[in-house]
Amino acid sequence: MVSVSPLPNRHNAGGLLVINAAVVTVDDAATIHDPGWVHIVGDTIVGVGDGEAPAALVAQAERVIDAEGSAVMPGMTNAHTHLFQTFFRGLADDKPLLDWLRQCIWPGAVHLDAEAGYLAGMCGMVENLRTGATSVLDHHYVHVDDAIDDAVLQSASDSGVRYMLARGWADRNYPPEMQETPEQVLSHTAGLRERWQGHDDDRIRIEVAPLLPWGCTDEAMKETVAKTREWGAGTHIHIAESEEEVRLNVEERGTRHVEWLDELGLLGPDMQFAHSVWLDDNELDLIAASGASVVSCPVSNMFLASGVPRILDMRSRNINVALASDGPGSNNRQDMFEVLKTTVLLQKVHHLDAMALLPGDSIEMACRGGAKAFGTEDSTGMIAAGRKADVVLVDLNSIFIAPVHSIESALVFNASPANVTHVVVDGRILIDDRKVTFVDEDELLAEARIAAARVFKAAGVESRLNR
Repeated sequence: MVSVSPLPNRHNAGGLLVINAAVVTVDDAATIHDPGWVHIVGDTIVGVGDGEAPAALVAQAERVIDAEGSAVMPGMTNAHTHLFQTFFRGLADDKPLLDWLRQCIWPGAVHLDAEAGYLAGMCGMVENLRTGATSVLDHHYVHVDDAIDDAVLQSASDSGVRYMLARGWADRNYPPEMQETPEQVLSHTAGLRERWQGHDDDRIRIEVAPLLPWGCTDEAMKETVAKTREWGAGTHIHIAESEEEVRLNVEERGTRHVEWLDELGLLGPDMQFAHSVWLDDNELDLIAASGASVVSCPVSNMFLASGVPRILDMRSRNINVALASDGPGSNNRQDMFEVLKTTVLLQKVHHLDAMALLPGDSIEMACRGGAKAFGTEDSTGMIAAGRKADVVLVDLNSIFIAPVHSIESALVFNASPANVTHVVVDGRILIDDRKVTFVDEDELLAEARIAAARVFKAAGVESRLNR
């Protein structure tokens, strides 16, 4: 197994001070201090300001990062992914959703084990950090080995990422090895919550994630959501990702997806609806009234040719919209900068309106919208005193970006993971001057290749790794 280093210590006492940066606060006024400074002590942002940092702060700081030519922004939330799919990139390109599941994801997933789960999880954590995502909501639904869940959670603990394991389940219409009864779902989830909920200073959380309407019975949905609410946790589910899935629900149940949840009495602000592409007006109104969040995955929706989500109609109804990459099996990467750009461009070209969405809208959805979907809207998603120290430094002094006329435009339309220089989560520097601080990436990738080859050889899935 790959070796990991202890997470870096937080900067206490004088703290960590970032100076001379364009500070993108993502506050209610979309304030940008250019230049500005951010002061972090322990796991908390204690000061933010415009212009030069006070000399006294500079003198007392344990560490000062001179970020001239860079932007500092809140860490983004990748609000829907499947980390185990870091092993599945490029295996099922050019297939619609249901064929993609049957021909690639299911055959490989049933051969995953704890070691592969840990390595895939760790690769996914590093990838997310490198793309500016400090919080990751992982819809994890492979439990053929009970140890897989704990292994993925261990990778989150070792990496320092703020992490939500949304424990996926289906009780019908899925491979038999991946189906569970409601009793099994709740029993296993309760065990995970006992071991992991609130772990690492509340950096790790557990919720329940029914996979999709056609994979879940009405009775199982009601039973699991009721128990999840007793725990004070949320529910994460794929909703209306493809037109075919909606058609199947109408034929079987006589309702569209959100209407089905409403008839079951399950809608509420503790729900996150991944994708939500094929929604009608009534469903949007139901979501708005319930306070649920929508998690948009535009790159994945384009990759699988699923459709264009109604982002403008959602925002006009004050529906909280978060952004996500979806799993690497249907993207094929977890790149939140790509998501920022694609979110804006897809709405522009779909509506034939260059003003449909602006760069700041995309940043707000990725930061504050994501924080709300994750359940940390009061502590992350914004750079402000009292917020958690989850921040990302992005070098804008690049031939691909400069000269910079608009910070928000540069971040959304120009920046990429290559420009991320520092990532701080919970006050710990996890990427420092472009170097990951807790694992050797070369060693990690070498181990991951070996494990992936083993998994897909067992699955009988053709890959260059197992030739």
